[in-house]
Amino acid sequence: MNIAVIGAGGVGGYFGGKLTQLLKDQKDLNIFFIARGIHLDEIKKNGLILDSDEGQMICVPTSADDNISQLPQLDLCLICVKSYDLENVLTQLKSKIKDKAMILPLLNGVDIYDRIRTIIKNGVVFPSCVYVGTHIEKPGKVTQRGGSCTIHFGKDPNNDYIDPEIFELLQKAKIKYNWLDDPYKEIWSKFIFIASFGMVTANYNKTLGEVMESEELSGYVEDIMNEIYQIALKKNISLPETIVNDSYMKGAKFPFETKTSFQRDYENRAKSDERDLFGGAIIRLGEQFGIKTEAAKSIYCSLEKNRIIE
Repeated sequence: MNIAVIGAGGVGGYFGGKLTQLLKDQKDLNIFFIARGIHLDEIKKNGLILDSDEGQMICVPTSADDNISQLPQLDLCLICVKSYDLENVLTQLKSKIKDKAMILPLLNGVDIYDRIRTIIKNGVVFPSCVYVGTHIEKPGKVTQRGGSCTIHFGKDPNNDYIDPEIFELLQKAKIKYNWLDDPYKEIWSKFIFIASFGMVTANYNKTLGEVMESEELSGYVEDIMNEIYQIALKKNISLPETIVNDSYMKGAKFPFETKTSFQRDYENRAKSDERDLFGGAIIRLGEQFGIKTEAAKSIYCSLEKNRIIE
């Protein structure tokens, strides 16, 4: 079985790293990492160091490369890149996907399945999302602290095929997962939280705690959450009526000084960020379904303006 982890960074390094532990006993298994730069160089030389809540392990894939064209035909593919790299990755990947190949996209966003299907027509794509606190601590080392470390996924809406071996692999690798009849409920619930807090923390350069103690900034968060919720209703996503309050109160479960992932990316002016994944997507979906998204537009325009000025 050929498995590729596209983007062996924080998320990909954690789940891909755990999968590599199966190579010790399963001789018919191949696991390929796609990474880049110094991080890739270190993986090639010493393997990936995974420092998690469960302990530290050295993760040695079958091979590691920065060139997707070097991959064989795949049986399972974990896509763990940032959303702004997705289209480029899919274009390179599509020739490697067999009819029964399984794709598990572990990246943020509510439109990921549709974006994949515009480029890759065959294979099985599982709508999914993941909760895990990871980052590249240094080249060649991924650290995980917190998060449920659980993959939530469900059936491809346009393909009934499911190879039960995916569940066996996850179990053997001690990767927690949750198979859902309706994965979109979980995907949209996560989006409500990360998009709203992410945009506001990044725009005002405030931590989660600082946002929650500010009546003004909390108001922006809740307004964006409500806009996303109204769009979800139009798309017939089954969310609880208390989802906005529930999502807002999740912020109190994090340390006061916590920065959101999007905020950290936005601070690094040398890197791309996912503001379009959040603000752009909300605005486009609002226009599509006739939902006013004034709060999201205001913050998104401010994020755009601040980036242009700097």
